[in-house]
Amino acid sequence: MSVEIVGILYGLGTLLLMFTGMPIAFALGSIAILFMMFFMPHSALDTVTQNVYEEMSSITLLSIPLFILKGAAIGKSRAGADLYLAIHAWLGKVPGGLGIANVLACALFAAMAGSSPATCSAIGSAGIPEMRARGYSPGFAAGIIAAGGTLGILLPPSITMILFSVAAEVSLGKLFLAALGPGVLLVFLFSSYAAWNFKREYRHALDVYQDGGVKSAYLDDTVLTFKEKTAMLPRVLPFVTLLIGVMLALYGGYATPSETAGLGGLLALALIAIIYKVWRPSQMAPIISSTLKESTMLMFIIGMSLLYSYVMSYLHISQSAAEWLVTMHLSRWVLLASILLFVVVLGFFLPPVSIILMTAPIILPPLRAAGFDFIWFGVVMTIVMEMGLIHPPMGLNIFVIKSVAPDIPLKDVVWGIIPFVLLMMLAVVLLCVFPQMATFFPNWALGT
Repeated sequence: MSVEIVGILYGLGTLLLMFTGMPIAFALGSIAILFMMFFMPHSALDTVTQNVYEEMSSITLLSIPLFILKGAAIGKSRAGADLYLAIHAWLGKVPGGLGIANVLACALFAAMAGSSPATCSAIGSAGIPEMRARGYSPGFAAGIIAAGGTLGILLPPSITMILFSVAAEVSLGKLFLAALGPGVLLVFLFSSYAAWNFKREYRHALDVYQDGGVKSAYLDDTVLTFKEKTAMLPRVLPFVTLLIGVMLALYGGYATPSETAGLGGLLALALIAIIYKVWRPSQMAPIISSTLKESTMLMFIIGMSLLYSYVMSYLHISQSAAEWLVTMHLSRWVLLASILLFVVVLGFFLPPVSIILMTAPIILPPLRAAGFDFIWFGVVMTIVMEMGLIHPPMGLNIFVIKSVAPDIPLKDVVWGIIPFVLLMMLAVVLLCVFPQMATFFPNWALGT
């Protein structure tokens, strides 16, 4: 049987299993083992566990559960809500300040947790009710949190970036640094839209009130006093200090990514014990349980995705697909556009973890041949995968928002998210035109 037919069967079999509702890890592992039985030596089956272990034995992957622990320690305590409330208090007089506060809170929490769903849940549980109480439309409030949550897979310590560094064999430190500029760009774009749409909804609410209608909560201009604002800082500053300290340890060359993750996890546990008195076994149980569940799920997906990629490589499916892309002789930008469109389509069904590990053997060789910088591409691909987190049908952040605010209709959530998807597309275009936004920091910091 030709490689092309085997490749088509491999892809169709994968889609078929996923459409049955089977968990992603089981679907990938099942199809990989099935093809090992029929198209590889029987002795290969004896090495399944060995192959999975060897693929996962990267020291870089060790940082994932540790970063998850840090995020759980903050997300399962009052730290996330306090962070949001403090930013909200200080931006009270800024037009659209509440929406901007949510974007900034998502960015800061993402930089501590490295997880998009955790960011959505932690900030959304406090932010969405507060925005709706202040008159924000349900879709607008949901869109801000869903889009802000996507920053969890871009801003360091991004779990997605960790996996890309393993798949592409590039420096994780460079990837983290490269994400800073685009991360700031997205925060600026999201905040600008939040301010603009606030003014639009505010004017509408004012017109309705002046015409004799009901006074919207938008028109409530209550602002906290300076004393009330400063009273919120003592609980937030230690976590901001933690964030800065972890970044300095990583980028200053004082610790490896795995050591930094361990340091961050331990310091986060120490801070919630000191500030929130969270140290008893009953209080620690939700943190440990959440860490174990998310880490186990994620590592199982990673293991099965790596096995899936190994089988695909052994059967020369990935090599043949890469060669086919090269022989098409597409211009480098058409090639990039085609690959990113492919990633967008995969985002309809798959989470970023699976997309990276499944597609890396296929898309990276043609991109290398076309002369693209993998550090830059890793950032661009991550932003494209961010879109997959907030567009249907997969839209993981959509389901998180529905769990946080179940009374908001799904239609409103989707319409509220669309402007942010367009802003992400704009960010990708800007990165293509001005790649220095991603490459400047790693080149400047590391002198390359």
